[in-house]
Amino acid sequence: MPVKRMRAALVVVLLAMFVAGCVTNTDSRFAREADRDKAVRNYVQLGTAYIGQNNLERARHHLERALELSPDDPGALAAMGLIYNAEGEPELAERSFRESLDSDQGYTRGRVYYGAFLYGAGRFEDSREQFLAASRDTSYNDRASVFFNLGLTEERIGNLEGATTAYRRAVELSRGDAKSLLALSRTLVESGELQAASRHYGRLMTLMQRNQNLRHSPESLFTGIRIARHQGDRNRESSLALQLKNNFPNSVEYQQYRVMTSNGQ
Repeated sequence: MPVKRMRAALVVVLLAMFVAGCVTNTDSRFAREADRDKAVRNYVQLGTAYIGQNNLERARHHLERALELSPDDPGALAAMGLIYNAEGEPELAERSFRESLDSDQGYTRGRVYYGAFLYGAGRFEDSREQFLAASRDTSYNDRASVFFNLGLTEERIGNLEGATTAYRRAVELSRGDAKSLLALSRTLVESGELQAASRHYGRLMTLMQRNQNLRHSPESLFTGIRIARHQGDRNRESSLALQLKNNFPNSVEYQQYRVMTSNGQ
């Protein structure tokens, strides 16, 4: 083979080897990155599960492993915020929640955690801001809870109309779960929308009849009492009032009922 042709052939072979090597190295790198990402997800999932079991030591171990692999992982940072909060370290908790959102502004679960943290700290305006932002994520898989929590914050800052709107969305998205129906019924009563309140409260009663695990609370009894009183249904009012007195004599709602009846409201 002529020298020029040999050189050309050698160049082709070397080039082919180089390209193959690049592909192999790239594929290997991608594989390592994919394995790392999977490991991080698994560590965060395990850590979060241990938090749910209140096993903070095991949770911390898994989350620290996740952060060793990916220091800016938003899920790991947000979950560490939960641990710090449970351990009574609010400053460290808030820093972790903020770092999580700085890492990924679109990490809605972290925003929900942060909103709950702020609510627990009595920072209701800040909490509302987080839940309001979270409510805009239409891909989040638990939007009903987001709107329910938004409703709680709206009530805390005195925005009854905003609370009612949020609870209504929670009812729609949850297909009518008990806590959302009750919250909506109660705020509608507070707003003087008794007909709408009665309709949603009726849905709640139907749900309770079908699910024996659901029980009346002071809130549900007092809400029902106010609706029955407005409708002039004395038998229904008396029945609910008796349950409230017998089962929850020390509740705020029973005291409110006594004040209401003594004032002839």
